[in-house]
Amino acid sequence: MFKKISLCILAMASWQVSAEQSYFFDEQDGQFDLGHHLAENAYGFLPVPILITEPAIGAGGGLMGLFLHETDEEKEARKQKALESIDGGAQLIPAAMTLVGGGATANGTWFAFAGHRHTWLNDSIRYTGGAGAAKANLDIYTNLGGLLPEGKNLKFDTTTEAYFAMQKLQFRVADTPLLLGLKQLWSVSSVSSSNAVVDWFLQAALGDKHTTSGLGLVAEYDTRDNMFFPKKGYILSAEYMLYDEVLGSDSHYGTLDTSGEFYFPIAKKWTFAVAASYEELYEKDTNLSPTTKPYVDLRGVSAFRYQGDQVGTLQAQLMYHIDHRWTVSTFYGYGQTETESMQDNSESVNAYGVGFRYQIARRYGIHMGVDIAASEEERALYFNLGSGF
Repeated sequence: MFKKISLCILAMASWQVSAEQSYFFDEQDGQFDLGHHLAENAYGFLPVPILITEPAIGAGGGLMGLFLHETDEEKEARKQKALESIDGGAQLIPAAMTLVGGGATANGTWFAFAGHRHTWLNDSIRYTGGAGAAKANLDIYTNLGGLLPEGKNLKFDTTTEAYFAMQKLQFRVADTPLLLGLKQLWSVSSVSSSNAVVDWFLQAALGDKHTTSGLGLVAEYDTRDNMFFPKKGYILSAEYMLYDEVLGSDSHYGTLDTSGEFYFPIAKKWTFAVAASYEELYEKDTNLSPTTKPYVDLRGVSAFRYQGDQVGTLQAQLMYHIDHRWTVSTFYGYGQTETESMQDNSESVNAYGVGFRYQIARRYGIHMGVDIAASEEERALYFNLGSGF
């Protein structure tokens, strides 16, 4: 029953583009599959439903579309590998892919974006770029620089409207998994609050419009067997961004963002995964948007609920692969923040949950599914593409 209900959820996210029943079923195992649609339809894309239950912005939804661009030769090579093996084709990285989407929530938050990733010379050169617009109605929590008692926070609402763009260019070092490159970020935003006092402070600090422009260095080391749903290998990444008036930014500060994901096949049907991250804000200007500081990003934890100058997270996930199509999992996450102020302050949160994935496109190793997560203060439901990290 669990399989039937879950498959219906995924099937409803698809649409009928061919009268042939076999179009949406894999020719090797006969299961529901969108791999043929992605590979053979000139306008085919993988629809990813967005079900938003994020406590920070309220309930809502939207849709993303993942387009995979391949030459006829690449399509044929992937098809042959998929016919030869159940896992065939999943290790071949598409040379180019595009992601577009948008959504909205009940509290007035909305977003729209488009992104593209392209590689050349057998992934020796990689370019990633994207742009979008958003309006976010978020509650921000502060202890007023340590003036409030430990565990007590003042909450105020904010409305942030922004246009943003990002691009990243990376080069592979010799024939190794190491990629080095540059990253550029740009955004124009305005922040306001329904609280008259808070709004006055925001306008005095940031003005009507605030431009953020940064340039940084990025490094990535990736040995995963599949970029969409790995079962072994690891990825390590680090980036340092500098935002400065010389680059067109209205504020001056720096950020360090490091992360890692590790996947261990501990038995034929079991995979254990660990993920960790550390972010730090090197603040030079005091007049920064309240959403600038890093926050704990975990399933089951409201976005921007836990912010600090330094933020670290640790996650563990145990996956059981019922067969090559279905995977169930359980996960746990821990996050901690540190804030340097009049009185050093730290906060921590635990989150946990369960989920499932269905391999929706076997040729590409793409898995989609649902996670149900909770923390001490809230619960949430997520539609996820990939492992969930």
